[in-house]
Amino acid sequence: MELPVWFEISTFVGLTVLLLADLAIVARRPHEPSVREASIWVTFYVSLALLFGLVLLAVTNGDYATQFYAGWLTEYSLSVDNLFVFVIIMARFQVPRKLQQEVLMIGIIIALVLRGVFILAGAELIERFTWVFYLFGAFLVYTAINLVRGEDDDDYEENALIRRLRKVLPLTSEFHGSKLRVQQGGKKFFTPMIVVILALGTTDLLFALDSIPAIFGLTREAFIVFTANVFALMGLRQLYFLLGGLLKRLVYLSYGLAVILGFIGVKLILEAVHDNSLPFLNDGEPITAVPEIPTWLSLVVILGVLLVVTVASLLKTRGQAPEDADVPAEDVPAKGTAPTTDDV
Repeated sequence: MELPVWFEISTFVGLTVLLLADLAIVARRPHEPSVREASIWVTFYVSLALLFGLVLLAVTNGDYATQFYAGWLTEYSLSVDNLFVFVIIMARFQVPRKLQQEVLMIGIIIALVLRGVFILAGAELIERFTWVFYLFGAFLVYTAINLVRGEDDDDYEENALIRRLRKVLPLTSEFHGSKLRVQQGGKKFFTPMIVVILALGTTDLLFALDSIPAIFGLTREAFIVFTANVFALMGLRQLYFLLGGLLKRLVYLSYGLAVILGFIGVKLILEAVHDNSLPFLNDGEPITAVPEIPTWLSLVVILGVLLVVTVASLLKTRGQAPEDADVPAEDVPAKGTAPTTDDV
């Protein structure tokens, strides 16, 4: 069943309005959200995603709705893992707590735009070359192995773009509210805000290298892939403030993500074999005897793994206090210092 064009257009318009409204609210009153405020917003966005799945069910069929839920859960769980790096970036650049909401919001919007381009490219590749599923599947299995071995850790290392910006841009030594550019002594300077925003956006894109192939293993519908990413990222800003130091209690999260990515990787490889077109394998003919993993089973596995690792993590760290949950970013020992004009 095809997704109705009117539904796709309405969804994109609605999500755009929602994101712009969210950005306007943050820009008008920059502050550090309380636990209560963050909880309300996280609940709102999670409820919105669940409601969207029901609307999909009503407009199309149960298969599309199941694909969305499985994709959204996968992207959301991978996004929680991304929060570890976001915390490090905020501390490294010593971003004031009251500005972190706006920084996260703009960084997430940049990430959505970049992911949109990546999703369109992935959809085009899959449409033209079905054998790309072999590559996607192998990459996910490789990523899963690295997660288990601890080689894909949460240490943040500036990418080439950020390192280049810090060398060529004239930067101030401190933040000036949410301004990206200010004038000092008759000269115009960029503030560290622009570097932080780009660091968040481009770092998230690197995380998308495994999350996008993972969701394509659950659905080939680009619309569902993109909406699942939007709903997963929209509540990420509030989740950052809600979890805080509690992130450290999710000690088994990486193992759970490894199981999920490995499972989807195997699913992708099985699908590639089932729809095989490689001339050196079975004379280029599909191997239909190979079983395919249904989407509903993927959803059950993802839910089950997330439940097990969450409960196991909380039991393992029971009695431990959240680490630096309420400590302002200015007081957190950073891995480096904020960019200064001396770095130019």
